[in-house]
Amino acid sequence: MNPGLRHHGDAEVGEGLADFAVNVRTGTPPQWLAERIRASVAGLAAYPDPRPARRAVARRHGRSAEEVLLTAGAAEAFVLLARVLTPRRAVVVHPQFTEPEAALRAAGHEVERVILSKDFTLDPCLVPDDADLVVVGNPTNPTSVLHPSGAITALAKPGRTVVVDEAFMDCVPGEPESLAGRLPTGVVVIRSLTKTWGLAGLRAGYVLADPHLVGRLTEAQPLWAVSTPALVAVEACSTPEAVAEAEAWAVELGAERDRLAAELTARGLYVVPEARASFLCLCVPDALGIRALLRQRGYAVRRGDTFPGLGSDWLRIAVRDRQSNDRLLEVLGELGI
Repeated sequence: MNPGLRHHGDAEVGEGLADFAVNVRTGTPPQWLAERIRASVAGLAAYPDPRPARRAVARRHGRSAEEVLLTAGAAEAFVLLARVLTPRRAVVVHPQFTEPEAALRAAGHEVERVILSKDFTLDPCLVPDDADLVVVGNPTNPTSVLHPSGAITALAKPGRTVVVDEAFMDCVPGEPESLAGRLPTGVVVIRSLTKTWGLAGLRAGYVLADPHLVGRLTEAQPLWAVSTPALVAVEACSTPEAVAEAEAWAVELGAERDRLAAELTARGLYVVPEARASFLCLCVPDALGIRALLRQRGYAVRRGDTFPGLGSDWLRIAVRDRQSNDRLLEVLGELGI
């Protein structure tokens, strides 16, 4: 039975399983970041002060502090937007991360789906002209497709809000298609620190939007929603040094991702081309059966059938280090793949 929109990669992992299901960078947080987070515990008696972290994010993207809202991960951002916005016709572009649609439905909104086909590249013409809320991922989870920024800005128009989930944008060296530094009128960008810095348990993310919308979201957000350790992490990860470190990792990631994609393709599997994030999306006959066999061998991968637009022949595989990836390839070979 399909578990639905609220199924995520963490539900796939378990004791003793090698994790290829969760898209969080392994070996993180780095020591320097962990030390800063640990040191922040000394200040837990005081209420969190988001201002330094907010200013740091603003500097990192060349925005004003009034255009930044810090959130307890990207997931909270989707919930706040669903509570504040009152769309007449909300459209979510799939396949993509399912929490935006789940949050909209939980808030009582009807949601239409635009399902991308072929290589899952964005065609703005597929979005209904009268849609006043459009949600799209870039790079998109689970397909790993990076859409041209021009295709996304083509969605912007008067009376429409375009929400862009850029949780995996720092997987892309230079972030050439990011809208965080440009922020066209009507565009909202959501970012996360979870994936690159290994902070899933800390919950750290932010929204970039026009000051009026940021103000409305702030009113809907509980006071002190982002903890002091998370604020310390946000500030630290927004420095030029941290951005450079993430850039270096993204370059290494890209080389290993492309190698893994080529190995899988050489075995006759369809891997969504031009992957740019920290995972691959591939079509495998009887993917759910293969997933079960991999679990028996000690490997967890992400089922694809819970993503609208995919089906039971799809898997998502996180890209790990070369040695770990080679072990997975060896096990797949033993299964005849």
